[in-house]
Amino acid sequence: MSGEYQLVADTAGVRLDRFVGENCPGLSRTHAQKLIAEGFITVNGQAAKAGHRLDAGDKIAVIIPPEPPPSMSPEAIPLSIIYEDDDVLVVDKPAGMTVHPAPGHPGHTLANAVLARFPELGDEDNTLRPGIVHRLDKDTSGIILVAKNRVAQANLAGQFKSRSVKKNYLVLVKGKLTPETGTIEADIGRDPRNRQRMAVVSRGREARTEYRVIKHIGKYSLLEIKPETGRTHQIRVHLAAIGYPVVGDTTYGVKNPKLSRQFLHASKLGFHLPSSGKYVEFEAPLPQDLDRVLRDIC
Repeated sequence: MSGEYQLVADTAGVRLDRFVGENCPGLSRTHAQKLIAEGFITVNGQAAKAGHRLDAGDKIAVIIPPEPPPSMSPEAIPLSIIYEDDDVLVVDKPAGMTVHPAPGHPGHTLANAVLARFPELGDEDNTLRPGIVHRLDKDTSGIILVAKNRVAQANLAGQFKSRSVKKNYLVLVKGKLTPETGTIEADIGRDPRNRQRMAVVSRGREARTEYRVIKHIGKYSLLEIKPETGRTHQIRVHLAAIGYPVVGDTTYGVKNPKLSRQFLHASKLGFHLPSSGKYVEFEAPLPQDLDRVLRDIC
């Protein structure tokens, strides 16, 4: 089930999730709540919460994205493994690899590779995301964490939810960013003008991004980024919003003839091992394509 609906509230006081569930054929209230949380449902062009009480005449836009493929096959895809124990796998993901199957990317994903290594993770009902507890965009390289069993997956998911996982990114932006340290605080939601994009919007989801300038290189700035929240495309959207777009980002940033993807690398990840609770950190070096760009502009 997928499609777009334009609804108008005919009475006041009804919860948004209830109204959508009752007026979109085949859409349950639970599914409506999920779509609201993900920004696919807006009221008068603005993001809203599931419990938002509608006013008569409110315009509700509903987008129901296509469902992902119903099953997934293991694929013996080589992985660059930084660390492994009985519970976790720390992988240096290359740019170009999608984390899990989605429309347009049914296979050759990190999840396919994980399922080939640990087939037992496919025994339960979330075979589309076996062991996956967070994600990186397809064209973002760097560290990603995978759970090897259900107990570890629940533990790590809890760490991400509590925001105790430390994430560092290296990012190149156009412009001489000042001040050289700061925090970007701006809510993020679906762009009301283009639902395939994210944007800084009022009544979006809370988003905070801490940055530090490592060095200015001509008309560019190399940054260390520490996102405190994990919204879709958060780093790229926030930097574009303050006027310093990510180099190579064709959606929110600026094109670069020497880059076929955005200059965005997940360089460091810190978390507590599920087995012992010990805090550990891992690093992934800058890949060759990004390192070459830095050398060319220096």
